[in-house]
Order: sequence, then C-alpha cells, then structure tokens
Amino acid sequence: MEYSKLISITGLNGLFELVGSKTDGAIVKSLDDQSTKFVSSRIHNFSHLESIEVYTVRDNVNLVEVFQAMGASNEALPSEKDAAAVKAYFQKVYPDMDFSRVYASDMKKMVKWYAVLKANNIEPKLSEEPEEDVEEEA
Repeated sequence: MEYSKLISITGLNGLFELVGSKTDGAIVKSLDDQSTKFVSSRIHNFSHLESIEVYTVRDNVNLVEVFQAMGASNEALPSEKDAAAVKAYFQKVYPDMDFSRVYASDMKKMVKWYAVLKANNIEPKLSEEPEEDVEEEA
C-alpha cells in the first residue's frame, strides 16, 4: 500500500485507501478494519494525505515531514485522548509547529493517523513526480 493512495474522509474516523473513483464518490478500503465501501462525494469531502499541510512558525510543511519527524524521534506516542500530553509531545518532536494555529484536535488526529500508518507498515513519503524534459527551441 502506498502513502499516495491514502485519504481522509470528513465525517468518518480513520484513514482509507482509495481503491477506485466514480463520478459521485469513491470506493475506499478502511485501514482500521480492512472493510471496503462506497462513499458519496455529495455527503463527504476527501483529502489526500499528500496534500495536507501543517502550519509552522516559518512556511507551511507537508504532513509527511511531521510524520517523518515522529518516526525519527525516540519519544513514545502519547494517548490521543490527552491533549496536554499530545501538545508536549509535538513540542519535543516538531518544535517549529505553530501551536497557536494548529488545534489540539489536529495534533490528536496526527498521532492517531501515525499509529495507523505504523500498524499497516506504510512509510510516509511523497510520491515522486516525474521530471518533464524541457526542450529549448533554437
């Protein structure tokens, strides 16, 4: 399973693998219970994990960078139910995060999603876009 195929769906808990898409929604597979189902785009919004950015004190960074910092850290993952522990965790693991603009609920979600990625042995990395050859005309 590739990180580039993972999505978050509004109104549904967890992460999903995009199996197929239709004009009115998508067929997704839950990473939690491995069930496959159709989700309507009329009711839900889909967000690719690759497109999610996190506010920092400098420029916004891709969620992958935060996940990679979490993986490189020796800190134990906190319980996503304890907001103070989650914030303290990110202050150690990713101190550049803009804690005034990143909500506790978002940080809890990042901890939960990272745990799901680890449980499914998915390496968080961006898909590499092929470089296009630019030909110069004489």
